[in-house]
Amino acid sequence: MKNNLTKIFSLLLAIFMCQVAFAQQPSISNFRPYDRTGINMFETPKNNNTKFDGLKVRIGGGFTQQFQSLSHENTALAVSKTFSGVVNSNTNKLYEMTAGFNTAMANLNFDVQLEDGVLLNLTTYLSAKHHNEAWVKGGYIQFDKLAFLGSSLLNDIMDNVTIKVGHMEVNYGDAHFRRSDGGQTMYNPFIENYIVDEFATEIGGEVYYKHSGFIGMFGMTSGEIKGALDPVAATTVDKDTAKAPAILFKVGYDNKIGDDMRLRLTASGYMKSSGSTNTLFGGDRTGSNYSYVMELAKDGTNAKPALTAVAFSGRLNPGFTDKINTYMVNLFWQMGGIELFGTFETAAGRSNTEVTDRKMTQIAADLLYRFGKVGYVGGRFNSVTAQLKQFNGPAATDGSVAQFRDSKIGRIAVAAGWFVTDNVLMKAEYVQQTYTDFYGAALATDDMKDYRSGGKFNGIVVEAVVGF
Repeated sequence: MKNNLTKIFSLLLAIFMCQVAFAQQPSISNFRPYDRTGINMFETPKNNNTKFDGLKVRIGGGFTQQFQSLSHENTALAVSKTFSGVVNSNTNKLYEMTAGFNTAMANLNFDVQLEDGVLLNLTTYLSAKHHNEAWVKGGYIQFDKLAFLGSSLLNDIMDNVTIKVGHMEVNYGDAHFRRSDGGQTMYNPFIENYIVDEFATEIGGEVYYKHSGFIGMFGMTSGEIKGALDPVAATTVDKDTAKAPAILFKVGYDNKIGDDMRLRLTASGYMKSSGSTNTLFGGDRTGSNYSYVMELAKDGTNAKPALTAVAFSGRLNPGFTDKINTYMVNLFWQMGGIELFGTFETAAGRSNTEVTDRKMTQIAADLLYRFGKVGYVGGRFNSVTAQLKQFNGPAATDGSVAQFRDSKIGRIAVAAGWFVTDNVLMKAEYVQQTYTDFYGAALATDDMKDYRSGGKFNGIVVEAVVGF
């Protein structure tokens, strides 16, 4: 109880401090705010009319605290094993969790106006589930003007062009603009991100062209979550040790139609032909906003698993670490208070221990009604079908024994939010997630079920958010 009261007091203190800090913030051009006014903003705005009057440093942050009451179950057959002298431990046993507070998460943001049309961003995760210590997300420089080069031709070109370079969040799809990112959860009307979470920070650059609502983007990155000079490790299946860059693109249209309607339609792609540590579907270094759901008890007992080891509860990573080709189409439609955001995604890829590509498909739809600046209510449907390693079968001619079947995960969530101020949001969600066609991994027969077989979790999560 004392620990929970300390967390609540810390949250209230953070809310007070952010209100004081926000009143003193300098104006930064072509910048996405971290508070309510940044919601439904995708790529940063293009405003070349802002007057530059010297270097400015803006310090911002995001704080998130959840209380969850979730329950989970599965129908997987008990598999007995001896751990540390404990006989007949069930390795398919889910951890028996109770209601309580999740680990609070916090971000620290620096946005610096270096020069006219030149912006620097640096984001640090101060507290997260996956990394307990402070951890730099990444940083980049954004050029909306190149006036310092003294070229009138370049100045004319930059009227419609933006350049980003650095170790940064890649702009694949539109869903990542609405996701929770550590302590920064203001943009997400729900508690958690998609089941397959498209997010990675990679070293590279992106070039944008915007004109009359039309959007074009081309980018190239290392395709790795961190710097790496070592070659790809050869395996008996894949002897290619070459590393290829990742290529990404986006085309679309985003504009107002009349006085009360907005339409955005984009198509995106991300392609990488060879590597070993691609993390586009598993690059989050903070963790899920659900804790311990559908996670195994440690060593088949009811010992609590380490939070850092089960930081991504409720998500699925298809494991396309070597080769990946993925495409996403997003629709955003807004009329009055009604808001619709839809996603269709199809991906194929493999790890460097696999012979053939596997496939994954994800669809999602958010439907909300926003009550002006006061709050919102809405629902989300999210479904994933992915070919996963299911069981060991007869050896193939190439020596591979990996067998794959379609597994399915579905989620339905209903949420409501209340903006206490532009910087403070309270939201609550009821969620239900189900697992279908999960068979035994590395087991001899279909009767030996994967621990997620017949899996289900549901319940309520309440979240307090501060963003400034």
